[in-house]
Amino acid sequence: MSAFFNLENQLANRKIIHIDMDAFYASVEQYDNPDLRGKPIAVGGGSDRGVVAAASYESRKFGVRSAMSGKQAKKLCPDLIFVKARFSRYKEVSTQIRKIFYEYTDLVEPLSLDEAFLDVTVNKINNPSATFIAEEIRAKIFEKTGLTASAGISVNKFLAKIASDENKPNGQYLIPPHKIESFLEDLRIERFFGIGKVTADKMKKMGIFTGKDLKEWPLEELEKRFKSSGRHYYQIVRGIHQSPVKPFRERKSLSAERTFSEDIIDVTVLDEKLFEICREVNQRLKKGDFRGKTVTLKIKYKDFTVSTRSKTFDFYFNDYKTIYSEAKELLLANFPKKFIRLLGVGVSNFEKEEEPQEFKPYQIEIPFKGFYE
Repeated sequence: MSAFFNLENQLANRKIIHIDMDAFYASVEQYDNPDLRGKPIAVGGGSDRGVVAAASYESRKFGVRSAMSGKQAKKLCPDLIFVKARFSRYKEVSTQIRKIFYEYTDLVEPLSLDEAFLDVTVNKINNPSATFIAEEIRAKIFEKTGLTASAGISVNKFLAKIASDENKPNGQYLIPPHKIESFLEDLRIERFFGIGKVTADKMKKMGIFTGKDLKEWPLEELEKRFKSSGRHYYQIVRGIHQSPVKPFRERKSLSAERTFSEDIIDVTVLDEKLFEICREVNQRLKKGDFRGKTVTLKIKYKDFTVSTRSKTFDFYFNDYKTIYSEAKELLLANFPKKFIRLLGVGVSNFEKEEEPQEFKPYQIEIPFKGFYE
């Protein structure tokens, strides 16, 4: 019997929902300002070196995306309207949404302000249908905030995350156990959550374009090509992902790094790379509404030796200027004349958020006939 069917037997009753708000920041701005509705807008990105934090669906039709420079976004969409980000407002709305989640389960794992996993295998309303629960949650979100959300439903977080993108915006998608295998085999490799552009490009050069192609590669060969990630790819293409929903996960740090196609020693080129890395870290901090006190620079040299340098401030920050200026200073301080193959920047030592809702154990008997319906 295959690993896939062993897993199906073990986790046949597991019900995971991934809720993802639709163009969250931009949608909040359009809801609060009716004059912006139906128009292409971008949150952030208005300055010369600004970066788009979020794009409305109207602007996405022109190719505008988050993490894109405002200058490039304006070229793609000349009528684009830039709106200043209001992260305190986004956090306020996010808090409203999370309260809705807790009406159904205490097993809620927020990923950022606009998305979360929910384990509703056992739930507070004693309803065996995860499909019904997802529909009701989305309806309540719209009723209380005026915003739409999309949902993915399946037996684990990996599958639920992929499913939530299937019917965006304002839709939901179910991947039941008996359809997991065929769904993953037909899925384009770049759609697999956790496979980024660099890895996807490498796989395509190996002739891997879909899940079915990836499934044909033996574990030993994938580990040889992708090191420790090889086992992960081998498992996810078979629907294997046993990570539980972690309701009280506390993020310790947030970082981004780049491995260069060629080793670099030119400080000017390294500065350009550092700029892009810091921009990505800044956007991730903004999206999650994190503020930290410590900036860390990671350097991996041509000979694979690694050094890290950090600086801790006496205040919390999440602005690009602080991150970039300090990372650059750490890079230039006693700059070694050695070829560098990787740069990474991280922010840590986050400020504490409000204490999470106290976990109150409860027991509900649910008939599991009919997996979701």
